[in-house]
Amino acid sequence: MTNELLRILPTDAPPTEPARLVDDFTPALIDVGAHNLCPGCGEPIAMRSVMEVIAEQELMQRTIAVFGIGCYTAFSNNLDCEVLQALHGRAPSLATGVKRAKPDTLVFTIHGDGDMVNEGLQEVVHAAARGEKITCILLNNGVFGETGGHMTATTTLGQRTKNTLDGRNAADHGYPIQMASLLAGLEGSAYVARGAVNTAGNVSRTKRMIEKAIEVQQQGLGFSFVEVLTMCPTGWFIPTPEGPGYMQETLGEVHIMGELKVDGRVKTTEELHAENVAKQREVDDALARGGLHASPTSP
Repeated sequence: MTNELLRILPTDAPPTEPARLVDDFTPALIDVGAHNLCPGCGEPIAMRSVMEVIAEQELMQRTIAVFGIGCYTAFSNNLDCEVLQALHGRAPSLATGVKRAKPDTLVFTIHGDGDMVNEGLQEVVHAAARGEKITCILLNNGVFGETGGHMTATTTLGQRTKNTLDGRNAADHGYPIQMASLLAGLEGSAYVARGAVNTAGNVSRTKRMIEKAIEVQQQGLGFSFVEVLTMCPTGWFIPTPEGPGYMQETLGEVHIMGELKVDGRVKTTEELHAENVAKQREVDDALARGGLHASPTSP
C-alpha cells in the first residue's frame, strides 16, 4: 500500500498542511476534556470509563453521583449528571439516603483510598453489609495525593511516601488494607472487582468491571464495588513516565486484580494471582506464535 492509503505522514520535513482538530475525544458526559490534575495521574482515565459506561447504557437521565474528598473532586462540577458532594469519607451514607429515597435512580460514589479506607472505612463496610443497592468506586493510588503523598491504609509494605521515606513497614505502620478483598467477604456484597488503568488492556478490563457493577445495581442484587488502581507520579515522587510500571510493581503486586466476587462466589488472592499468571502465559504463547489473534495450532 502507498503512504497515502495508510495515512502515514512523512516526518523528514515540516507538514505542508496545517494541523486541524478532528475530535477531542471527550466523552459525552464530561463537559470539558481538559483538567488540572497532575501529569500522569490515572484518575481522569478511571472517570472517563465510568462516564462512558453510563452514556452507553443510556442512564444519564437518572444517575446521581456522590463524590468524596480528593484530587478527583475536581471532576464533580465537570460531569453532565447530577453530583452531590459528601463530607470526607461519608459518600456511602449519602448515597444510601439517595437510593432509598429514589430507588429507581442509579447511584454511584467516587472515592480515593484516603477518603474511603482512612476517613470513611466504617461507612462503606456497613453499606456493603446492609446490601445497599449502590455502586462504590475506589480510586486507589496508595497515597493521600491531595495533601502531597502521605501514606494511606492501602500503601503497600516498602512503598515510599512523604511520611514513610524508608518505605512502609509493618512494625510501625501495620499492614495494608485490601479493600476489595475485605468487602467481598460480606454477605451484602453482590459484585466486587479490582482493576487498574496503567495499561490499555487493564483500562478495557476495568471498564467491563464497571459495566457489571452497574448492571448488578440495575438488577437490584445488592451492593457493588470496583476498586481501580491508579497512578500518582507526583505523590510517589517519581518521573511521570515511570508511573504505570511503578504502579504494577507496588500496588499491583499486593492488591491483585480481578473479579473477587461474582454470583455469590468469593475468590481468594491466591486464586486471582493464579488466574492472572495463566492469562499472561496465554498472551505470551500467542505472541510467540505470531500475534494475539494467532490460532493455537499456528506454528
